[in-house]
Amino acid sequence: MTVVHLNHHPSPVASSYARHIMTGAVAPAAKAGDGRDVGLGQLEAYKSDFDADPKSRLATLTVSRESYTNALENRYVYLQHPPVFSDRIAAEPPITDQKSSGRCWLFAGLNVLRQSMMKEYNVDEVELSQPYLFFYDKLEKANWFLENILAMADEPLDGRVVQYLLKDPVGDGGQWDMFVALIEKYGIVPKEAYPETFHTSSSGQMDALITAKLRDYARQLRTAHAKGVGGDGLRSQKRHMLEEIFRILSISLGSPPERVTWAFYDKDKKYHEFRDVTPREFYKQNVKVDCAQTVSLINDPRNAYMKKYTVQYLGNVVGAEDVHYINLEVGDIKRFAAAAIRAGKPVWFGCDVGKFHSRAKGMMDPELIDYKAAFGLGFSATKAERLQYGESLMTHAMVLTGVHVEDGQTVRWRIENSWGKEYGNKGYLTMTDRWFDEFVYQIVLPKSDLPKEVLAVLDQDAHVLPPWDPMGALAH
Repeated sequence: MTVVHLNHHPSPVASSYARHIMTGAVAPAAKAGDGRDVGLGQLEAYKSDFDADPKSRLATLTVSRESYTNALENRYVYLQHPPVFSDRIAAEPPITDQKSSGRCWLFAGLNVLRQSMMKEYNVDEVELSQPYLFFYDKLEKANWFLENILAMADEPLDGRVVQYLLKDPVGDGGQWDMFVALIEKYGIVPKEAYPETFHTSSSGQMDALITAKLRDYARQLRTAHAKGVGGDGLRSQKRHMLEEIFRILSISLGSPPERVTWAFYDKDKKYHEFRDVTPREFYKQNVKVDCAQTVSLINDPRNAYMKKYTVQYLGNVVGAEDVHYINLEVGDIKRFAAAAIRAGKPVWFGCDVGKFHSRAKGMMDPELIDYKAAFGLGFSATKAERLQYGESLMTHAMVLTGVHVEDGQTVRWRIENSWGKEYGNKGYLTMTDRWFDEFVYQIVLPKSDLPKEVLAVLDQDAHVLPPWDPMGALAH
């Protein structure tokens, strides 16, 4: 596999400071008036120009009292894009709510799967247990972390990779392939078989406790390795550590079920029952989507299209398939997503949800917040440049359930979110096509929905991106 490194060209100033840092020299101190400090005369000119500008004063009266989103909303965006769609998924089950947790990728994945169950069993409502997968994701991430710590035992503690691994070993976020790894190993259960607890809905305290323990375990393993403890001894320690993590999870969330019964009435009042099945049996019997036969498509304009990519140290289940992507142009991704929706299939996708987004209105569009009207400024960076400069990456996963097409062109998209029914348009939001172009990074489709030339990319050796690459970001 090939490791991909982005080419960076530091400025002369940056290079100068880098040389000082590398050599241990102290950078020369700035002197007043040499152009590096903020001069008092310069500030006076700024203030004078600002106070003399009536537009700036008017903007202050408006913006200082409100959030940017509320004060600078561009109402013309809403008028141009009403929540009406030429094609959309017929079934609309109740909106789910991840509450104060970063489980969106699990919610979005299970919301995709429940659509097939609703159609199969003629029901209006199904909710699958996100807490069940959450439990095992935490346990698997702990094991993943400890295995990587063992593999990196001879690497410097202050090395970039080891410090990256220590940063957030068991965070809530994830990606589609990590979701697949969990359900293929553990199956799924109905929500009523393993409901929410305080720590699934508000995961911060539990995450902090487990993170503190894992960092301490990393210290213990590295110390034991330095003292000559061999592989069997280290893994014996690791088994005890995982048992303690299991205990924390079981106390905080409750022990997950080993067998479940699911009983319900369909829309015709007919009774159905699936009695005493394992979670894996429940998944295989009731979900008509083969998650193992899906593929993640990304739009990463920094790197070559029609190529296969992976990210180093990205995953959760040791022994599962690596996380893989096919990089495509955004126009192809939109075309495939629209075709899936027209065929009645919801589409899992990942995006940078915080950009130009109104939670109250449930709208996302690059012109939604009119910064230029208030501040006289705009943004010129491309999608690739935002990725390179740390301004954007995937932050959230949701489900595409509708698309509006005019004259053969996609115009806007309907999205099922997992922030509760009070958000947006009863839990749904509208994403414009131009927002899709700029801030959507990933979709997931069945392999059967893709042309042969795209699927052929999976036969390539994967280009390996470094662990901190934005394509390795976890949706939360």
